[in-house]
Amino acid sequence: MDAGTGWAAGDSPRRLCVYSAGFWTRPRLHRILALAGWRVAAGVPRCGDAIAIWGASPTAWRGRAVAARSGAPLVTIEDAFLRSILPGRAAGRLARRGPVGLLIDTEGVHFDPARPSLIERLIVDGRTEGLEVQAAAGLARLRSLDLSKYNGHDPALAPPGRGYVLVIDQTRGDASLMGAGRGVFLRMLGAARAENPGVPIVVRSHPETAAGLRLGHLAAADLRAGEMLCDGPVSPWRLVADARAVYAVSSQLGYEALLAGQAPRLFGQPFYAGWGLSQDEHGLPDGRRGRASREDLFAASHLLAPVWYDPCRDRLTDFHGAVDQLQAETQVWRQDRDGHLAYGMRLWKRPFIARAFGDARPVRFARRPSAQVTLTWAGRGAEAARAIRVEDGFLRSRGLGAALTPPLSLVADDLGIYYDPTRESRLERLIALGPPPGGEARASRLIDAIRLKGLSKYNLASMPPAPLHRDGRRVILVPGQVEDDASIRLGAGAERRNIELLARARAENPAALLIYKPHPDVEAGLRPGAISDADLSGICDQVARRVDAAALLDSVDEVWTITSTLGFEALLRGIPVSVLGAPFYAGWGLTRDLGPIPARRVARPTLAALVHACLIAYPRYRDPVSGLPCPPEVALDRLADPQAANRGAALRLLAKAQGALAGHSWIWRR
Repeated sequence: MDAGTGWAAGDSPRRLCVYSAGFWTRPRLHRILALAGWRVAAGVPRCGDAIAIWGASPTAWRGRAVAARSGAPLVTIEDAFLRSILPGRAAGRLARRGPVGLLIDTEGVHFDPARPSLIERLIVDGRTEGLEVQAAAGLARLRSLDLSKYNGHDPALAPPGRGYVLVIDQTRGDASLMGAGRGVFLRMLGAARAENPGVPIVVRSHPETAAGLRLGHLAAADLRAGEMLCDGPVSPWRLVADARAVYAVSSQLGYEALLAGQAPRLFGQPFYAGWGLSQDEHGLPDGRRGRASREDLFAASHLLAPVWYDPCRDRLTDFHGAVDQLQAETQVWRQDRDGHLAYGMRLWKRPFIARAFGDARPVRFARRPSAQVTLTWAGRGAEAARAIRVEDGFLRSRGLGAALTPPLSLVADDLGIYYDPTRESRLERLIALGPPPGGEARASRLIDAIRLKGLSKYNLASMPPAPLHRDGRRVILVPGQVEDDASIRLGAGAERRNIELLARARAENPAALLIYKPHPDVEAGLRPGAISDADLSGICDQVARRVDAAALLDSVDEVWTITSTLGFEALLRGIPVSVLGAPFYAGWGLTRDLGPIPARRVARPTLAALVHACLIAYPRYRDPVSGLPCPPEVALDRLADPQAANRGAALRLLAKAQGALAGHSWIWRR
């Protein structure tokens, strides 16, 4: 049974009569209600029907009036406390996506203190007991990821000093104000001055006010010398953490201040007042709430009450599923918010680059490098020194990049690029920083899913490996590489060719059973690095041509490589890896390093921490089904489904042309 709906899976959808066009014109709202067991309908309510209204919207009176006449129960619907990147009133397709969660309240509405709401009932009835650990972990995760209701802020932007008094403004007509107007906000500002003499005051504007979408109650003209209006994209969590005191009427930012450890001074009666955690100007009508912990409030407001939605899989999810999705969308927005001028992108790549980096603003493509270029394919825009470098991710696609298969994942590095050990990359910083709360557990689940689904970087339709005749010998897999690949040019040690790698592996393991797996691009004749059959016969025991890389790993005891990503995939499966170069996964204490490793790689992460950096924090994923930025868990589902990642007719034709001109590989090189 879902706390927010009273509906259990398998129940017939309950008719929900609505009298506002928004329930019909907002597709995601309509879909979430349907998944939650409600069938939106028009007309007069029948026996067993309910009536829905949107909070205290201007059209809510219609539903209230019909409910009063018919006796049908009223259901109040509002956005959950995690919503989206931009407010719904903002312009553009990002705003039109809709929320990742709803509060579907059959009790009341959380901002109206006249009667208990679902959130209040959950706490008073003891439904939050035993959820303290989960609530603390969820709150820690939100703060570490810097996620709030709206997320068009810049976590790197510093608050205006420290030790200030924070006064939180709200938009005029906000339903949670319950009719309170400018007079209340001026009185709150006066109290902040009187109770904190000599302390700087910062008035925080609502994001919709800062964006020019709705008027607020306080403006620069209301401030005195030394007081400041903060309307920039400062992180809400950083803003409340650096405050000496917080004053609010009923704002969600006041709630986040409470969750961050503040005891906000409240001039309204929001759902988070009356629990002994705030300084309340007005007590509740009947003093009914009693005492509760911050974890109780968070468990009710974020874990139990909302109906969370996964827009990629088009199904309901839980709090962490919603956070995964919002994290993916926000990561992309924060890097792309100012738009991009891209250089060095081959023509066939431009459509997916435009999709992957064009959510905030359309991507523009330059014909020549310049200081204005902000995005370049790694290795092709050396002149654009400050540009973000783009490359394929480590879980890429079902098919080769050289065969023009678009990627599901890309990395976008503003410092260097992961395969270049000659300078620091953003990935190295993420590995050294370590994962956020809950990150290692999430990465461990991701590792298990990759192994269970048998996934690798390219996920080619391949033959199973031939049976091995070990004869008691240790089996070593030696993956071949593209010999002019940037990771070889920049990260190899003494051995730079596949034949040299094989010779070193054989010399140091004379009794082992050596399996050589050519690189798929080399096998396809698209890139250099082939070894003749005569040379192979004298140095390895078996050649694994066009076989499933993931299945092959399940049969070996060790991997030897220069810089191949297959070494990383071996680590995921607990297989020892010896490296002769300096790939991104070497030098952290998880591999046997036989080549030159950068001295700056001093961190010693666990395997799960390394995987979090490499597969969760560093790449960006794009769901080919919904078209949305998505978490890696969705990407795994798509990579495991052969129907979810087709190239399209145009790229198939281009790939055939590439095959016909395979001898001219310079045409197709990235």
